[in-house]
Amino acid sequence: PCVVGEWSHWSGCAGQCQPNLRIRRRYVQQEPKNGGEPCPALEEKAGCLEYLTYQGEDCGHEHVPAFITTSEYGKERKRRAASSLWPSDKEAAGYCVEFKTESLSHHCALETRPYARWMQYLREGHTVCVACQPPAMNTDTHRCSGDGHNADGGKILHWEAVGNSQCQGTWKKIRQLEHCSCPLVHSFIFT
Repeated sequence: PCVVGEWSHWSGCAGQCQPNLRIRRRYVQQEPKNGGEPCPALEEKAGCLEYLTYQGEDCGHEHVPAFITTSEYGKERKRRAASSLWPSDKEAAGYCVEFKTESLSHHCALETRPYARWMQYLREGHTVCVACQPPAMNTDTHRCSGDGHNADGGKILHWEAVGNSQCQGTWKKIRQLEHCSCPLVHSFIFT
């Protein structure tokens, strides 16, 4: 079988003051022979955010991650919100943001608690839809925290799963839509 070495230490965050990527690697010590077990992944990526500049100045606190949960929770929330103070006009109706996942921690795949199994469906490189609904919206801006409102498509943004802070990662905003159109397993809501 393939034999690999230990993981290296995580690299530093690729940039300061904004969500970015860090990487760790391991190397093949013995290639597989005669149909032996193939080599596992040799590189892992994870989201990161440094709150200090190289000069030691405080920064980065405006980059709050997007806290997400399964869209199933949104159905319950809609029912409760019907009797709330939220206006029913178009402006507060909500919107959807499509993201392409860049990285995620391995903790997402390990999640087995029934209410948190949705985290297992998160995959690197997939497009996901995240709905911004009134209960999660800021009442002044009508926006959800972490939606990447001012981010162009190239900016790396940070997300975290509600219920398991170790299930987290990065994504890039693709576009904002009026309605979500992703399959259920790739549909989430801002919390």
